[in-house]
Amino acid sequence: MLISFAKSLEAQNVIGGEPGNTVPDSLKIHLAPGDSITPDTEQFLLPDSIKPGRRQSANIEPIVARRDSVERKSGSSFMLDAKVVYSASDSILLNMREQKVYMYGDVKISYKDIYLEAAYVDIDFKTNVLYAKGMPDSLGKIIGNPMFKELEQNFSSKEMTYNFDTKKGRILQVITQEAEGFLHGEVVKKMEDNSIHILDGKYTTCSLEHPHFEIRFKKAKVLPKDKIITSAAWLVIEDISTPLILPFGFFPNKKGQANGILMPSYGESASRGFFLENGGFYWGINEHVDLAIRGDIYSRGSWAIRTSSQYKRRYKYSGSLAFDYAENIEGEKGFPDYSKSSDFRVRWTHTQDPKARPNSSFSASVNAGTSKFNRYNNVSTNDYLNNTMNSSISYATTLFNGRFNLTASARHSQNNSTHAMSVSLPEVSISMTKLYPFRKKIRKGDLKWFENISLGYNSNLSNDVNTIDSLLLRKQTLKDMNNGMKHDFTINQTQKIFKFFSLSTSINIYERWYLKTYNQRWEQTGVSSTGALLGQVITDTVIGFKAAHYGNISTGINTTVYGQLNLKNGPVKAIRHVVRPSLSFSFNPDFGKKLYGYYDSYYNAASNKEVRYSHFSGTKYGGPTDGRSGALNLSINNNLEMKIKSSKDTISGEKKIKLIESFTVNSSYDFAKDSLNLSDLSISGRTRLFDKVDVTFAGAWSPYQVDSMGVTINKFIWEGSKKLLRFKSNSYGVSFSYQLKPKGKKSVAENRDILDDPNIRGTQDELQTILDNPQGFVDFSIPWNLRFSYTFRLSNVRNAQTDVNTRTITQTLNFSGDINITPKWKIGFNSGYDFDAKDLTYTSLDIYRDLHCWDLSFSWVPFGARKSYMMTLKVKATVLQDLKLTKRNNFWDY
Repeated sequence: MLISFAKSLEAQNVIGGEPGNTVPDSLKIHLAPGDSITPDTEQFLLPDSIKPGRRQSANIEPIVARRDSVERKSGSSFMLDAKVVYSASDSILLNMREQKVYMYGDVKISYKDIYLEAAYVDIDFKTNVLYAKGMPDSLGKIIGNPMFKELEQNFSSKEMTYNFDTKKGRILQVITQEAEGFLHGEVVKKMEDNSIHILDGKYTTCSLEHPHFEIRFKKAKVLPKDKIITSAAWLVIEDISTPLILPFGFFPNKKGQANGILMPSYGESASRGFFLENGGFYWGINEHVDLAIRGDIYSRGSWAIRTSSQYKRRYKYSGSLAFDYAENIEGEKGFPDYSKSSDFRVRWTHTQDPKARPNSSFSASVNAGTSKFNRYNNVSTNDYLNNTMNSSISYATTLFNGRFNLTASARHSQNNSTHAMSVSLPEVSISMTKLYPFRKKIRKGDLKWFENISLGYNSNLSNDVNTIDSLLLRKQTLKDMNNGMKHDFTINQTQKIFKFFSLSTSINIYERWYLKTYNQRWEQTGVSSTGALLGQVITDTVIGFKAAHYGNISTGINTTVYGQLNLKNGPVKAIRHVVRPSLSFSFNPDFGKKLYGYYDSYYNAASNKEVRYSHFSGTKYGGPTDGRSGALNLSINNNLEMKIKSSKDTISGEKKIKLIESFTVNSSYDFAKDSLNLSDLSISGRTRLFDKVDVTFAGAWSPYQVDSMGVTINKFIWEGSKKLLRFKSNSYGVSFSYQLKPKGKKSVAENRDILDDPNIRGTQDELQTILDNPQGFVDFSIPWNLRFSYTFRLSNVRNAQTDVNTRTITQTLNFSGDINITPKWKIGFNSGYDFDAKDLTYTSLDIYRDLHCWDLSFSWVPFGARKSYMMTLKVKATVLQDLKLTKRNNFWDY
């Protein structure tokens, strides 16, 4: 029997199930004239309930064959061991006598782990063999080529044959992805063990149907998730065979890390000659760790070796470790400009996954090395222009059910220009969460005043070294370590009074522990020609534990006042002024008294004066203050905002603009002093214009006069002149950073949707790296991009003795960008201007060519210490092909 389903119906059926099933006998039987298949049996047509001439879709219930009354031939294998679910948009023909099914138009078949799409498919149930191919459309173009998927294997081909029983297949003109590469084959046989045999094939990382480059071979065998082995292979670029021939080919076929050669960049440096940079070998050790070894070599003798490794444990930790060593030679030996140095750099980053240990964390960011490393070696532009190296390693955890927080860290900072270095090792801090001893576990009603009393505790232990890099490991440097431990206890009470005011009172107790303190004395060294005594102050280090105890009491009241002016006409809707006044009083007892033993004095015979000093002068946290103080402090902070009409806001139709973000006035009066009770009046402010330009201001004025030596005296300025205040200093700052790009264009780094885009080939880690490091990639999807940054700072300091201002102006200008000359060519630049030297700063010009599966780049530094050019040609990862990104030359995500 032949059952023909009417065309234009979306047919979905299920074949298989229980043995002996066949088509229901209740179907009404009609002759089916004009069928495209010559009938050799009776033809039957299912009744059609759709009116002729109208094309519409219909849902057809799956047809499950019932037991047939016709016996099968002996040895028939019509029945499969699982159901075959299939559908076709054009028609499905079943020939039950020959046990075949013919499907036309957007055929979809699912069987166990097998899925197939094609324009035409037929299945022979006697042999359990499937045949699929594409079909010509109205213009004669072949469409609907078979797309076959089994587990993790995917094929695209012209036509294919597949045996459901043996799982063997024969495929013509196939394209399949294996790990990061693509396999093409004229004839491909899929074997029962899932291995693949290829005749006349090629291997490439280019995702196009007609790749830009490939490695061709006559025969190959593919072992899934293992390797690809070929016969003699040769490299072909743009259909042109190259002389690069291998006796056999071996390609890793594993997802994740793989081993391979890292191609170098070629160029010339003005001071070190021709070079090959960044070439080496990559070793994918396992899924958790890898290793890359790179090297540089220069024609004038310089060389460098760099090792880098990434590691990751899902839901536990991730990081990277790198060590670079270089022998740097500049100039010709025997000439004045000749120099030679050995430099190194260590970099380490580590991040603990929050899920690994919810109550603790460990992180590291280490960047340390010799001061000349960034000057001579291949580093990013930011590293070259940055004069500092900083490191931080930190561990944090909670103790006693979260009541205490413990943090242990180590820090490092060095200045490559001055060679100054600062190291803190270790630095440990313990803090207690705020404790309310008088609060009940179950709150009832409003809190009483005493229930707002809280207790706080913080401690910190630190050991510091401040020296220059060449003296870091000297014995004397280790002796000069500055260490100590501090404890801060706080009792605080805060409450609302008169509805609008907040009153806060605190008692602070401080304790400092040191292993060494200092004594000072004056020692005569001689007598001048005029008879004056000459001498110097000698500081003696006293080894031994010594503690300092002191404290203070403070109270303060603050509130917030709002003022708003509503306007009915014009674009401005309202202006709001917010004032936050704060008045506080603090009292510090006199811990400089002799009974405490914190202060002492020595007699300076040269000046005939008694000089007081603190035994804790120069220690890590210092010591108590000398003398009593009781200061009343006043601070007034202002904020001014404006609300205007805005057509861009479709909800409220309004937009807020900050006219003045902050304008603060500060001063204080110390009642405990016998003179100079008033402090300087300080004013500071900041705002942001056009949401781009930051403006800052700060100034200080004194209410007192100065004598002829420039020393402040206890006499107000208005007593000798009509001025109210005496100018001391001020500063102004303007800075902005602006980026220009086509309207509506979003860079890849701004598009978080790529993480969920199924059309982009790449792991989540690869995509996240791109999103986190947009500066490391050139985005061809953005036609042009310009970035500017400018900083201006003006400071004036009045010399009290000469009454002359000293003015200092600091300006920095940096600009960079890139522009697409064509859809495949892009030019980038980076430069700046030095206003003091009146010259350009470090400048580089970069040219990029997107070759789809290759990256070609040329970098040129036209002048300066790094005058050079460099050209790089490398294969591009598939994820960068999909995103139209190119990796920059000076960026390595080791």
